[in-house]
Amino acid sequence: MTAQQHPLPLSTGTDYERLAARFRPIFARIAEGAVERERTRSLPFEPIEWLKQAGFGAVRVPVAHGGAGASLPQLVQLLIELAEADSNVPQALRGHFAFVEDRLNAQAEAPQDKWLKRFVAGELVGNAWTEIGDVRIGEVGTRVSFRDGQWLLNGTKYYTTGSIFADWIDVFARRDDTGADVIAAVSAHLQGVQRRDDWDGFGQRTTGSGTSVFVDAPVEEENLIDFASRFRYQTALYQLVLLAVLAGSGRAALRDFAAEVRRRTRIFSTGNAPRVSQDPQIQQVIGKAAAQVYAAEAAALRAAGAAQRAYESHFGQDRSAEHEANVAAELESAKAQAAIAELVLRATSDLFNALGASATSVEKQLDRHWRNARTAASHNPLIYKERIVGDWEINGTEPPYVWQIGSGPANAG
Repeated sequence: MTAQQHPLPLSTGTDYERLAARFRPIFARIAEGAVERERTRSLPFEPIEWLKQAGFGAVRVPVAHGGAGASLPQLVQLLIELAEADSNVPQALRGHFAFVEDRLNAQAEAPQDKWLKRFVAGELVGNAWTEIGDVRIGEVGTRVSFRDGQWLLNGTKYYTTGSIFADWIDVFARRDDTGADVIAAVSAHLQGVQRRDDWDGFGQRTTGSGTSVFVDAPVEEENLIDFASRFRYQTALYQLVLLAVLAGSGRAALRDFAAEVRRRTRIFSTGNAPRVSQDPQIQQVIGKAAAQVYAAEAAALRAAGAAQRAYESHFGQDRSAEHEANVAAELESAKAQAAIAELVLRATSDLFNALGASATSVEKQLDRHWRNARTAASHNPLIYKERIVGDWEINGTEPPYVWQIGSGPANAG
């Protein structure tokens, strides 16, 4: 089949302010409970339900199919605003937006109307790809087998971000019959699906990034998707969500520290003004952080533009142009990751220079911004991303599009 047989109106953008206005009241409600959820480690079931009911999960779906038709830069901008309210929530939706993107790309070859209707109805998709323990790199322990007239999924996954909130789970598995790697889209509501909130990171603690176990969980054959057909800029898309988390964390830190400075009455004898808010050195601390956050947000949106071009090129007929767009999407997300992580981690740490020791109060939870940013920045190690970019700049080596983690060779020294 060619891209012309199943034409789909593309999601190339809409009026951003009108789109954001739909969700900003919800973002404000989410922000109101963010500190308490952080303090008590309460998962954001209710906030995510608010977003589901408002159609947030369908913003990338074309207008003709009932969605908002947002572009990827507009999605990232929305995720930044949401991350400013609570950075855990957009990361919990990371797997969902990746699966939506895959189904949008798949529409070029075969209709995906059933999935698009599910997204518009508010159904969310979680993520279950990573295995821990003795599994070797390149291997997959999770299996789908055909028994008693149906396909059954068995395996255990960790870092299953967002799956505890989801209606479906995007599971990376291997077919027993052919040995091919597939995505098994399994209903999260089946008896054979168990989801546990056992993520123990010091940041991003309410993303639901724990363990999911599948025991003879039935999978419809139409929901076994050849992994080789996965959209090419997928790693860039996954990274874009984390970039939005980082930029939003920076915005939230700037907001909270500026508010603390405004209302602070105690001063140091070594200061420069009768009020902290009038002290030029304190103003400089806040101003520098504002510039760092501004640059982080700008970099995230530029990288999102590259991913949008990769999406649109998939529906054209120039395969060379599509390849170049995919390369650019991966490299730009990697460069943005390296820059944004440094900017936001520095800002969320240095902002403490604007206040005294009271800023370290557990009650205020100001440290959550650095902890959350540090955790988000630890995904997909920066040192390898920087090497990949350097190899491209020096040698023109094409970046990898899919990465795995697992045990090394048995004879490794």
